[in-house]
Amino acid sequence: MYTYAFLHTPKAPLVLIKGISGTLETVKADRLLAVVEPELTVDSLQTNDEQLMQAVLKHDRIICDLFAQTTVLPLRFGTYFVSKEALLAHLTDRQTQYLDQLARLDGKAEYLLKLIPKQEPETVIAPNLKGKDYFLAKKQRIQEQADWQQQQQIERLNLMQHFTEAGILHQAVESREGIERLYLLGDRSGEEKLRGVLAGWQAQCLRWELDLSGALPLYHFV
Repeated sequence: MYTYAFLHTPKAPLVLIKGISGTLETVKADRLLAVVEPELTVDSLQTNDEQLMQAVLKHDRIICDLFAQTTVLPLRFGTYFVSKEALLAHLTDRQTQYLDQLARLDGKAEYLLKLIPKQEPETVIAPNLKGKDYFLAKKQRIQEQADWQQQQQIERLNLMQHFTEAGILHQAVESREGIERLYLLGDRSGEEKLRGVLAGWQAQCLRWELDLSGALPLYHFV
């Protein structure tokens, strides 16, 4: 039984969109609810790369849609239970743990902060320089590049310190193409305030561009 997320049993019925290939349903275990797609099989996901990518995107879209309605504990793509009975047993066994997590994360969201490195202003070496003067200019250019990169890392460390001092929980993930990615835990309704705080920190991070996403489901703080 393909499973997307766990959540509190809601007071009002959930609005469920279409699943990866079929209809979504809910499985209730006392105060917990699981959102499932009963007819989705493992074999149906083991197709070509394009279909697999579309399935991953749909999985994420469904969790985002649920998150827009309530607090959720999102599950990884490809999470299966062998039967409805196995899912119910799991929810019953872990109910206290999941309810505690949902209570802790209620009203919270995560935000993706990208730290995009700015390029150092390039100093052009005069074309008429020769011999010793050229090599001295080249050496100075190399030193300026090293100084810029060192200051970038100092600014990055200072930003991490700001997060710690402000009590903002954060998790770094692997950088891609030089772009640092951080996930911040904040209030779901506090995006505007967080952007204001980051605007102040941006003034101290002259060698980085800070790019903040909107509120996202809590993938990294569950």
